Amino acid sequence: MGFKEYITKALNNPEPGDKIEYYNLKKRVTGNVLSNAQRTIPAGGYNYEADITKFWEEFQKLKENCDYKLTFNTIMLRVLAEGLKAAPRLNAHMDYKFNASCGRLIIKKHIDVAVPMLINGETFPIKIRNLEERNLRETAEEFERLTKTLETTDVDRLLFDIILQRLIGFVLKGKLASTAAQVATGYLGKYKVAKISGLFEHVPHDETSLQIDDLNEGSVCLTNLGSLYKGLNGNVTYAPILYPQVFIMAMGAVQDRDYAFRNEEGIVDIATKKILPINVMFDHRLGGFNDVIPFIKRLDEIFANPECIHEW
Repeated sequence: MGFKEYITKALNNPEPGDKIEYYNLKKRVTGNVLSNAQRTIPAGGYNYEADITKFWEEFQKLKENCDYKLTFNTIMLRVLAEGLKAAPRLNAHMDYKFNASCGRLIIKKHIDVAVPMLINGETFPIKIRNLEERNLRETAEEFERLTKTLETTDVDRLLFDIILQRLIGFVLKGKLASTAAQVATGYLGKYKVAKISGLFEHVPHDETSLQIDDLNEGSVCLTNLGSLYKGLNGNVTYAPILYPQVFIMAMGAVQDRDYAFRNEEGIVDIATKKILPINVMFDHRLGGFNDVIPFIKRLDEIFANPECIHEW
């Protein structure tokens, strides 16, 4: 290896023919949040293979008979809300001081769920507020409204507003060096954001655009990887918790699986069941897995006795 090639590899510089994709505003925000989560949150997880055979049948009945748009995401938002009512410490924000090794858990009054949505190849989390107060129809209508509004929103401008808000927060907390570094890399050098001109111009938001609070973190997160690919097999093994949240629930695709069981006559038989792979991740600073048990038990109750969804 020659000296030039050695320097290129040492500096991680691209080689001739390499394709370079610089971070846009969305990737900068996401990269910052996820990197901090990976470094700072002592996460624990549990893979939960839920038998939703009966639940799926009731969901299909309800979907056929209701006069509004009902999706699997919508019904699972309500399931998540019911689980959080049984385990309120999961619906919380963590305020932790690393230098002092102390902190506090802020158990939220409202269930505000962030749901990542795919628009034009990019994933954006929209927040469904006050789920503890909404019935199923209200949840579905709000989810559809936010999804349609996202499609007509200038997301770059909205993300720029979010970044600006966070930078002001850094300044108020005395993090001047971090603020200066983020501003400089946004404008200068090889990591500058391409589309930034004109974003400082004030454009009033209207009803056709999402607001900053619509994309800010909720109290928990629900993500559905199965919505990206219905044929997805296997389980979700890890979903990053978005600080200051302490809990996230990730779903895979609903799968048909054959199970052997012994019937009433004692004969081994085969049955096909609907299985929903669920991964739950929690911040271990909560206390432990005992905080998640009431959540799992409540979901078990709903899936085993799904007639309750008609009352939602």
